[in-house]
Amino acid sequence: MTAPDPDGLLAEQLLRLTRRVHRIQKRHLEHRDLGITPAQSRLLRTLAHYGSPPRMADLAERLEVVPRAVTTLVDGLEAAGKVRRVPDPANRRVIRIELTDDGRAALRELRGARRSAAEEILAPLTDEQRAVLGGLLDSLIDGPDAGQERRTA
Repeated sequence: MTAPDPDGLLAEQLLRLTRRVHRIQKRHLEHRDLGITPAQSRLLRTLAHYGSPPRMADLAERLEVVPRAVTTLVDGLEAAGKVRRVPDPANRRVIRIELTDDGRAALRELRGARRSAAEEILAPLTDEQRAVLGGLLDSLIDGPDAGQERRTA
């Protein structure tokens, strides 16, 4: 008989939680009837973090996907009126992507859907448990060297 693998169990729990989060977020998105896929939602959120309209290559790098995937997402969002392609003022051969007013409105709705999904997922936890979970998730997201980087900075 083999001993239980606690790390394997944790990995499985994390994967199951990730799938559950995606399912719940997708359901909340569908209820708002925005016609935006989760991947398009992620692109809109990423786009909103730029101070000025980024290039498609910038978006691909930030999203950690191939540029062709960004082109497909932008095509769909542009057809829906959520983003537009604009020429770079310094180099007319470069195309940048910017949010439209409809895109900004969709982002507000998306944030509401994400907030509702988070409330549903976190409902079983107390405030104290949520704080502990937040700290644990930060540790996992930042990686093992994050504390060392903070101490030497």
